[in-house]
Amino acid sequence: MTALAVALAFSLVAFTTPTSVWAAGPTLTVSADGAVRIFDRDALLARTDVVEITTSRDVAYGSPRTYRAVALAKLLEGVAIPPDAVVEAASQDGFLTQLPRDLIYANHGAIAYLAIEIADAPWPPIPGKEKSAGPFYIVWLGDQASSVPSMKWPYQVVSLSVQEAPATRWPLLTVDPMLPALHPARVGQTVFVNKCFICHKMNQAGSASAGPDLNLPMNPTEYFTDAGLRALIRDPRSVRVWPEQRMPSFAKEDLSDEELGLILAYLSHMAGRKSRATEGGSGKR
Repeated sequence: MTALAVALAFSLVAFTTPTSVWAAGPTLTVSADGAVRIFDRDALLARTDVVEITTSRDVAYGSPRTYRAVALAKLLEGVAIPPDAVVEAASQDGFLTQLPRDLIYANHGAIAYLAIEIADAPWPPIPGKEKSAGPFYIVWLGDQASSVPSMKWPYQVVSLSVQEAPATRWPLLTVDPMLPALHPARVGQTVFVNKCFICHKMNQAGSASAGPDLNLPMNPTEYFTDAGLRALIRDPRSVRVWPEQRMPSFAKEDLSDEELGLILAYLSHMAGRKSRATEGGSGKR
């Protein structure tokens, strides 16, 4: 497809007034139901609903920061998001996180904003990293902002896409359907999707590429002791250190001891459910 054809295709999508694909600055891609819109940074900053916000808890920087931002619900106006769907945020480094529709729209004391890095006032590098959280960073404000898991604060975001819920989209990550409703592995599946699926695949199912598959060829419960695996998840550097290490530590406010135990129950269960995703990685049977 030629560049002109691409430009014409974007001009015909279902969203209103798409930004020019010829924008020279950073862009954010938003896709849903086959329609795509490209948001240019400068065009976002020129919106009438852009506001100045200050975070009280800032996952990327560890201290309050002030941003120019637009409410995520406002940005997604006109985008069809089914009740059981998620908005998947993809970052430059392969990090993926799923934001449930209700978390974006219900406003249970936490409001999501897309913070936008200004070209002539760039943000500082994230502590311990070479780059800033820009050009786009999802942050949360409100009385319950501190309860939003750190994994739901993605930075260096490049795209947002409406997707089926992970268990529907990738059945190969699900536990045995015969397990009791309150079995630790079943509950652990939910915790795994929220905390681990953003970087790791399971049975080759998933979109993340930041970390290895956690069941193929071997499940970590098959070569780590229980204590060693708990230590690795809690603080990877307490177990092993290597130059390209990317796995973050999980403080107890982000991953409780109970949640950690549920993840291990899920991993242990899935060690007996090894299966390869279908070609294309959907994992649908």
